Amino acid sequence: MSARTPRRGRFPLALRGSSVAWERQRPTWREARPGLIADALKRATARPSGNWYVLCAARDLVADRPRGLTVAGEEVVAWRGADGRVHAGPGACPHLGAPLAQSRVRCGTLVCHWHGLALDGGPFAGWEPFPAYDDGVLVWVRLDRSGGEEPTERPAVPVRPDPAGAVAAVWSGVGVCEPEDVVANRLDPWHGAWFHPYSFVDLTVLDADAEADCFLVDVSFRLAGRVVVPVRARFTAPGPRTVVMEIVEGEGLGSVVETHATPLGQDDRGRPRTRVVEAVVAASDRPGFGVARAAAPLVRPLMRAAAGRLWRDDLAYAERRWELRSEGRFPG
Repeated sequence: MSARTPRRGRFPLALRGSSVAWERQRPTWREARPGLIADALKRATARPSGNWYVLCAARDLVADRPRGLTVAGEEVVAWRGADGRVHAGPGACPHLGAPLAQSRVRCGTLVCHWHGLALDGGPFAGWEPFPAYDDGVLVWVRLDRSGGEEPTERPAVPVRPDPAGAVAAVWSGVGVCEPEDVVANRLDPWHGAWFHPYSFVDLTVLDADAEADCFLVDVSFRLAGRVVVPVRARFTAPGPRTVVMEIVEGEGLGSVVETHATPLGQDDRGRPRTRVVEAVVAASDRPGFGVARAAAPLVRPLMRAAAGRLWRDDLAYAERRWELRSEGRFPG
């Protein structure tokens, strides 16, 4: 299939020659074959994870307070020690079950607010820690009982741009669905310009390598009116709960968007809940990108807002997929 190749010019922006009305763009439903997506999803979810789950953004785990989350039905608490390292373990105090996520961190020690039992991250009073890992952007926790796989020492962190020359932002949200519904959404790049016309135009899937689960896509990010940023992106699924989009040609070469799906457990109606954690790591070798790095505290909220707008739609996609599956009505 032929398509234009995104090229870097003097300026990162491009002006579309003509505007096509939403309803007049080329339909993609014939290319988005349900069997192709299902097969890619099946292979992705069969890949090993080493029992690692994304917990939260590294920036969200601050020095003076813990963070709690239910992951795969297990209550987890995480905090930073005095040296900045991440500690994690069961979220219930081993004494009388107090919620440790509501406790205090003092000098790197988690102190239970019910009776003062103190945890330094090592085994104590029946409390056994979980392996945890901080990759600089995300915090991971390893749950061997829930994962049931052969554990690995570290999670398989996707390749990212050099942190010294990048700006990273993390968005998270929760939907009524399972991780596979989130992964299926990302393994369907054909929906982009139809479902997200405010962000994407001129989308063409150049290659869908079913065996490698690699989708090569030409797409333009819409900025305003006819002003767009054309790129070529590659979608891959390196693990059962992760899909990565990497810019391989055009502006922002090497930038990545990582989508991680963390199962939480069931809600009070018995429905599954999944947390989506999306890390956007943007980079550019243009001299002006240094300004964006310097203004990172102002840029990150904008990046999170853009991701949140997309996920407002994509969580609806994932939730609808789960609803149909749960009722035996999913056509794929």
